[in-house]
Amino acid sequence: MRALIPEPQLGDLIEIFRPFYRHWAIYVGDGYVVHLAPPSEIAGAGAASLMSALTDKALVKKELLYEVAGRDRYQVNNKHDGKYSPLPPSKIVQRAEELVGQEVLYKLTSENCEHFVNELRYGVARSDQVRDAIVAAGIAGVGLAAVSFIGVMLSRNKRQKQ
Repeated sequence: MRALIPEPQLGDLIEIFRPFYRHWAIYVGDGYVVHLAPPSEIAGAGAASLMSALTDKALVKKELLYEVAGRDRYQVNNKHDGKYSPLPPSKIVQRAEELVGQEVLYKLTSENCEHFVNELRYGVARSDQVRDAIVAAGIAGVGLAAVSFIGVMLSRNKRQKQ
């Protein structure tokens, strides 16, 4: 049984926990959200939906939140309210509704669903998922370089002793 989730407020950011990534939508009232969906985005599609991120186009859709979430867990997450002032809810909803049905540019790293909803709520397009992935890749790269360097040094030191 899904836990009781309070009704989102107009303009709230909705974070949907898909396998391997987070999908984002913006609440526009009466159970509906507006979200940016690659053409093959299917509610609850999970990994198949992630593969659709390889496209360069997306469709702005207005759908029922429970249909977009499918079987995936979701929550209200206005995580940047402390850093950025949200636009008035009526303005957020108006901007979102005006975009419904439009095909827009989609780039996983710079124009994805998280960028889209943050732009609507705060007027600032940003994606923490992208930033976090870049930081993680950077840390992994530094770690790999350090291990390689130590391996080279140990191998060199071993050869010098022979």
